[in-house]
Amino acid sequence: MGEKTEKLLSILQYAPVVPVLIVEDVKSAVLLARALVAGGLKAIEITMRTAAALDAVRAVADEVEGAEVGAGTILNVAHWEAAVEAGSKFIVSPGTTQELLDVARQSTVPFLPGAATASEVMALREEGYQVLKFFPAEQAGGAAYLKSLSSPLAGTLFCPTGGVSLKNARDYLSLPNVICVGGSWVAPKELIEAGDWAGITKLAAEAAALRT
Repeated sequence: MGEKTEKLLSILQYAPVVPVLIVEDVKSAVLLARALVAGGLKAIEITMRTAAALDAVRAVADEVEGAEVGAGTILNVAHWEAAVEAGSKFIVSPGTTQELLDVARQSTVPFLPGAATASEVMALREEGYQVLKFFPAEQAGGAAYLKSLSSPLAGTLFCPTGGVSLKNARDYLSLPNVICVGGSWVAPKELIEAGDWAGITKLAAEAAALRT
């Protein structure tokens, strides 16, 4: 678990924000990823919520220099195996099941499992996980809730995702137990549809500067 934790940390430490993307077509995925990397966001999560998602992961992994692409919304072993085969460098899930823990144990690809309660965090700590996704962040209690976990569950780091925006990202990033945040605001649908890659690069640069 130690080696995979280090691998995951090295990816999540690239920038304070990991873009969480819903991709409708492969061509836009490559252009979008290039725009995000140009703005300083190298770790990119493509969620498995569209028919194009796996091909998008594969294309970004093959064609976008500097990108560390991961797959999100992984719900079962079939999702995991397909995402890894497509080139995912890390796997993200909104929660955790025993099935996912079992496949993660056998895989060389690091896993960022989701947790929303102290009990879920404790269970994952017993499995050896030190870095977790806090989801859905705002709906589960926000930065104040996560701050309250920092002392009793010291040593666990979180990537809050869900309702995180430019407006509240610093609230999370200021916490000692937050390594980065996940957010979709850096790639708004209207800019993707307009092909405004320069606009997305600008948003990415603003996000990348949140910790400076």
